[in-house]
Amino acid sequence: MDLSEMIKGDQLTLLNFHATWCGPCHVMKPNLEKVRDKFGEKIFYGRIDIDQHREIAEIFQIRSVPTTILIKGGEIKWRQSGIIPDSEISRLVEENL
Repeated sequence: MDLSEMIKGDQLTLLNFHATWCGPCHVMKPNLEKVRDKFGEKIFYGRIDIDQHREIAEIFQIRSVPTTILIKGGEIKWRQSGIIPDSEISRLVEENL
């Protein structure tokens, strides 16, 4: 299944847009991994490097990194740039499952 199918599907999708040169992106990664590990197969988790996948970053109009987005059924449920605690992301995931 490709990314576009995941986004349109019923499974909650957690996307993180990042860059290798971005310090806050490296800080954010462990927070996202904790959420991924907590929810396992209940969510689809993807990290997208904006330099390697410019077309996807353009589709989502990414202007700063890190940017994290929750999508379900093709609809953006939540979107935020910056470092977000894993507890906050977990709460948002639980609300949208």
